[in-house]
Amino acid sequence: MFFCSISGEPPQDPVVSQKSGHVYERRLILKYITENGTDPITGDKLEESDLISVKANPKAAAPRPPSAASIPALLHTLQNEWDALMLETFTLKQQYNSLRQELSYALYEQDAATRVVARLIRERDAAREALASVSATMGVAPPAGDDVEMAESGQSTGALPEEVSKNIQETHEALSAQRKKRKPPTGYAGPAEVKTFTAKHTIPSLHSPSPAGITALAVSRTEPSQFLTGGNDKIVQLYDRSTDKVLASLKGHTKKISHVAFRESTGESEPTLLMSASADKIAKVWAHDASSGDYIPRATIRTHKGELTGLAVHPTSTYVALASVDRTYSLHDLTTGDLVFRSSAADEPFTSLGVHPDGALLALGTPTSTIQIYDIRSGAVAAVLTPPDSAPFTVKTVSFSENGYHMLAPDSLSSVAIWDLRKPKITRSIPLGEGFKVNKVSYDLSAQLLGVAGSEGVRVFAHKSWEELVRFEEAGEVSDLVFGEEGKEIWGASGREVRIWGLPESE
Repeated sequence: MFFCSISGEPPQDPVVSQKSGHVYERRLILKYITENGTDPITGDKLEESDLISVKANPKAAAPRPPSAASIPALLHTLQNEWDALMLETFTLKQQYNSLRQELSYALYEQDAATRVVARLIRERDAAREALASVSATMGVAPPAGDDVEMAESGQSTGALPEEVSKNIQETHEALSAQRKKRKPPTGYAGPAEVKTFTAKHTIPSLHSPSPAGITALAVSRTEPSQFLTGGNDKIVQLYDRSTDKVLASLKGHTKKISHVAFRESTGESEPTLLMSASADKIAKVWAHDASSGDYIPRATIRTHKGELTGLAVHPTSTYVALASVDRTYSLHDLTTGDLVFRSSAADEPFTSLGVHPDGALLALGTPTSTIQIYDIRSGAVAAVLTPPDSAPFTVKTVSFSENGYHMLAPDSLSSVAIWDLRKPKITRSIPLGEGFKVNKVSYDLSAQLLGVAGSEGVRVFAHKSWEELVRFEEAGEVSDLVFGEEGKEIWGASGREVRIWGLPESE
C-alpha cells in the first residue's frame, strides 16, 4: 500500500519520482513543483517529466480513513450513538408523561359529568315522587292536556298485545272486504282532468328564513283548507288556506322536522291530533284545547334512540307507527298514550315507512335499496323487495296504493318502480332522467294516479297505462307531495312555499 509523502494518505492518482523514488499524489506534487521546482523530500531539482505514474489494481478496495480505523475514533462514534439514543428515550418519556396527564384530566371530567348526571336524575325522581304525593294527597289528577312521556311505559319487543292484535285484525278484515269492491269515488278527478291541471295558488314565506325550507307536508281530509308543515327551523305550523292565516306554530323539537301527519277526529271523544317526527329522535302529538283555543302537547314519544325517518297513522286511527335509524319500528296507542309494540333490532337502519291501507303490513325502506315488508300482527318479515340490477341507494319514501295490490317506491336515485305485492315483483319501472332526484312518491286515494316529487319539480303518471299526465317544474325542487280533496288538487312543498296545482278556473 502506498502513502503520499506529502499528505500521508493513500493517493488516488499515485506517481513516483525517478530521482528520489518517493510516491506522491499527482495533484499535490505538481502543485509543489510549480511553486518550488524541487523534490519536497530531498530538495533536488524535479520536473514533471521526472514523474512516473503508478498503475494500481482497480479491484482493490480503498482503505478505511484513519478516523474509522482508530480505536479513539470508534469510541467517539459509539458515544455519539449512545447520546442520540438517550436523548430520544428522554423525549419519549416526556411525551408519555404528557399523555398520562391528559388522560387523567379526561377521566376527571368524565367522573364529574357522571356525578352531575346522577345528581340531576336523583333530583328529578325526587321531584316526581313529591308531585305524585301532592297529587294523591289533594286528589288532583293530571289534566288531559299534559305532555305525557311515552318512553318507558309499555315497552315491548315480543308480539302485539291480544287486544291490539284483535283490533288490527278486525280493521284488516273489514277494509280488505271493502277493497275487493272498491272503485274510484264519484266525482274523483281522472287522468283526463289531471292533464289540464295548472298552477292555482302559492302560499309564500312559511316558517323561518334561517334555516329555510319546508321538509314535510300533510293536508287534512276533514278540513281540506287546513294543512300542516314541518321545517328545518324545528317548528310545526298549522295553516288555513281559506283565511291565509297560521292557526298554530308548534315548538318543542330541537332539530329539523322529518314528517308531519293528521289523525282526523273520530268523534267528540277523539279530537283531531297533529303529529310530528324529527331528527331529534322524538315524536310529538298535539291536541286542540277548547278552553284556550290553542293546540297543546298531548304526548311526547321518546322510544327511539336514533333519528326518526317515518311516521304514519294506522287505519284504525288509534295507533301511530314510527320508524328510526336505530333499526327498529314502534306502534303507539294514541288514546292511552302507551307504547304497545317495538320491534327487535333489524340488520339495517330504517329510512322510510308506509302503512298498508288494510292495516296489516308495514313497508320499511333501508339504505341498501331493499324494502322490508313486516306483518304488524306477528312482527315477522313477510317479504323483502330488492330492485334487480340496481346500485345501492337509500329508499327514503314508499307509498301503498289504496286498493292494496301495489306499492310505489324508488328503484334507483332517478327512477320509481311499481311493485305488485301479489307476486311480488316489479310491474313497471319509470325512469325520470339522470338529473332527477326522488324526494317523495305518493298514490292518490283512487289508485288511479301516482305522483313523484323531486329535484326537478312534480310529475304525475296514470296507473296501469303509466302515461305521464302532467309535470310542474316552475317550483324547482319539491320536498313533499300530497294529493288534495277528490284528487282535484296537488299540493307540493318547495323552499318556504306551498304550491297548489289543480283544475283551471272556469270562466
